[in-house]
Amino acid sequence: MSEDGKKPIKLLQGYLWFPKDADVDLEAHLPTTLEPDVHVLWDELPNAPFAFFDDGTLAATQRIHQLTALTFAESEEDAGRLVPWLAETLQAALETTPEGVGWQLMEDLRPIE
Repeated sequence: MSEDGKKPIKLLQGYLWFPKDADVDLEAHLPTTLEPDVHVLWDELPNAPFAFFDDGTLAATQRIHQLTALTFAESEEDAGRLVPWLAETLQAALETTPEGVGWQLMEDLRPIE
């Protein structure tokens, strides 16, 4: 916990994926920070956490990124008020990505230790 009583709290977690041969610059579509004090992070995973997608596409044919959105707040309740707005904001940003980019985001409201 910081001196101001705020702690890091995860808001959303999910995955982004697209074909390995696609040239996709996620930074051109997704914000890295949003007010008030929301941070959006994504990291490419070396291996997919699953073998295939619901539509049967092999995960090995895709580049897969884990996405995490977090904030600093005094409580999970305070942070949770941001989730609907954040989900809508990220959905709008993801809809600007090129065809072939898929995503799944889920609420994951919990402190980061």
